[in-house]
Amino acid sequence: MENCSNMVVFHALGLMSGTSLDGLDVAYCRFSLQADSIWNFQIIEAETVSYPDGMKQALQQAMSYNKPQLRKLSESYAQWMGEKLISFIESYNISNVDFIASHGHTVFHQPENGITVQIGDGQQLADTTGLPVISNFRMQDVVYGGQGAPLVPIGDKHLFADYDQCLNIGGFSNISMEMRGERVAWDICPVNTVGNDLANRIGLEYDENGKTARQGAVIPDLLDALNALPFYREKPPKSLGREWVSAFIEPVLAPYLEINSLRNVIRTWYEHAAIQIAAQLQGNVLVTGGGAKNAFLMQRIRNLSHADISIPEDTLVDYKEALIFAFMGVLRCREEINVLASVTGAGSDHSSGDIVLPVRE
Repeated sequence: MENCSNMVVFHALGLMSGTSLDGLDVAYCRFSLQADSIWNFQIIEAETVSYPDGMKQALQQAMSYNKPQLRKLSESYAQWMGEKLISFIESYNISNVDFIASHGHTVFHQPENGITVQIGDGQQLADTTGLPVISNFRMQDVVYGGQGAPLVPIGDKHLFADYDQCLNIGGFSNISMEMRGERVAWDICPVNTVGNDLANRIGLEYDENGKTARQGAVIPDLLDALNALPFYREKPPKSLGREWVSAFIEPVLAPYLEINSLRNVIRTWYEHAAIQIAAQLQGNVLVTGGGAKNAFLMQRIRNLSHADISIPEDTLVDYKEALIFAFMGVLRCREEINVLASVTGAGSDHSSGDIVLPVRE
């Protein structure tokens, strides 16, 4: 790691845990820098590791933890990730890893208050795996006055420049594009964070392909109330967290959970998400994230938009964010910009992420 600023080929493990708690995404990636300053990438191996019930419950409840409890969870979560990475490395006979780039799991995201917290202690992860770790990518941007999100647009800029827009649909949806010579991006709306919670109420982990939504009918008053939320009229840079869902979405939904069929609420939720997403689309759009696999949601987005929507092969759909966090680690290692002020609203572009080495006895 000491001399990695001059390297042009990297092998890295990218880790991503989204707010929808589908599991830990692990992507083993190769990056190479060409003579024309273009980066090539390959996702060599990838898989999603499901959370055991106890870990998932702890992550769901983490917002209510005090500082000692959260510190303990951060360490135990990092140890769990490290053990899963060791198994991943052994399963695929991986012998060459320059570093791990870990997003961690977001517990708090309140950039307006100078707060963003992603647990998954970098030192614990390094000590468990015996590998260098780059983590805590968001905090520096918040200190610089930015939103600390979205971060993936740096990867969109370097790795997916052939597309007019890059749309990710996960726990939240976000979009990235070039505008007047600079990269801009913002969170659009919650999607699976709310959709999965609603599906859980009827005993489903999630609404596969929107099957439940298809059986429901839109509730006009609820749809109007959701679309009227002030966030949607704000100008970028802007980002969302679970706190916003708790403060603004859940109170709007609550009365309808008592008087309507849940399938109608789910149907209305996805209509709301489709309306908000479609309104942002233009040109050739690359769509990734778990929501890209929701056939009903994608059908509604296509019906509401004139954009040329491209959904790539499953590996890229599922692991693009893990790939880009690995790439952010590459740029950090080379001491190059990996967070764009034009995206986050920070005072300047910067190279973000804490680099830690395993403590060896």
